[in-house]
Amino acid sequence: MSRPEAKGWCPGAYRPMMSGDGLVVRVRPVLARLTADQVTGLCDTALSFGSGLIDLTSRANLQIRGVTEANHTAVLERLAALDLLPDDPLLESRRNILIPPLWTEGDSTTQIAHALMRRLADLPELPAKMGYAIDIDGAPQFTKNSADFRFERDSNGALLLRADGASRGRAITADNAVDALIEMAHWFVDTGGIKSRRMAPHAARNPLPADWQAVLPSASAPALTPGDTPLGAVLGAAFGQIEARVLKHVMQASKATALRVTPWRLFLLESAEAVETDAFITRANDPLLHTDACPGAPLCTSSTVETRDLARALASEIKGPLHVSGCAKGCAHPQACSTTLVGHDGVFDLVKNGRAWDSPKKYGLAPRTLMKARGEL
Repeated sequence: MSRPEAKGWCPGAYRPMMSGDGLVVRVRPVLARLTADQVTGLCDTALSFGSGLIDLTSRANLQIRGVTEANHTAVLERLAALDLLPDDPLLESRRNILIPPLWTEGDSTTQIAHALMRRLADLPELPAKMGYAIDIDGAPQFTKNSADFRFERDSNGALLLRADGASRGRAITADNAVDALIEMAHWFVDTGGIKSRRMAPHAARNPLPADWQAVLPSASAPALTPGDTPLGAVLGAAFGQIEARVLKHVMQASKATALRVTPWRLFLLESAEAVETDAFITRANDPLLHTDACPGAPLCTSSTVETRDLARALASEIKGPLHVSGCAKGCAHPQACSTTLVGHDGVFDLVKNGRAWDSPKKYGLAPRTLMKARGEL
């Protein structure tokens, strides 16, 4: 089966997306980092003008939920005052940049990131969901995360640029990295990539230049997990959902100097040691780290089922990763999963070792039935 069509763009600050609970306003923190004052201000904004819920997204962005159309301008004014809207409105949506969470100012990661942000206007017009991974803090960390242009390192530590979907990349230096990316972006457009919408399917159908496939990237790095790092404590947010009042309290109680966000539903509290809290995930073996669930009903108008309470109840009872999807679009986890529950018309279908839009093994399971049979799924 083919995947049902999802929206061809992501929400932004200037162009929010309407959901079941109101507008979703996305904030793209520069270098995936907010100071303590910016975190406090963002939380206060979510509490004053939204539902009090903040999403931590798979693009390492933050989203204020539940904003009314009447309050959108006030939210933009608050974000601008917090220096969380640094871009020209026409460029804000282009800043889809993943960077590793343990960067230090002045290293190669931040040099390339700043250079890319300065030259966003030099890029051709690309499909809205395309993005970049500056994955050069040692071995690649973002191989399972969405990105179309990938800066990585080879086994000797040298830099390369790889088109998503290609097994090899082009040798580059920090000085010519952004020039090489702009050249690849123009190749994508000039060879008809706009119709493909993403790099991987386009590169599969259109041969890349030979010198862009000369270098093999290093093997992937182990995944980041909750715990202590040299920069501070890492915590997890189940399903990427954060209560603004709780985050504000944890930031203040831990005396963290800043917050760094990641695409793995994890965030790092700079200068904070291990934090004792029931509100966030603190254990590396917590099954919720491997459980995906979209907002579901009533927060999403495409869904007729509640998702996250069910996912919490089933997480520790299911062998392997679990995905509870409010509909067949599978937004929370578009890859194959060992157990996927897909909602429609108030019930769920069960897909095994597949994606939300694949053929189910069982049909029409009521939530109560799933709770009773959870050990048999």
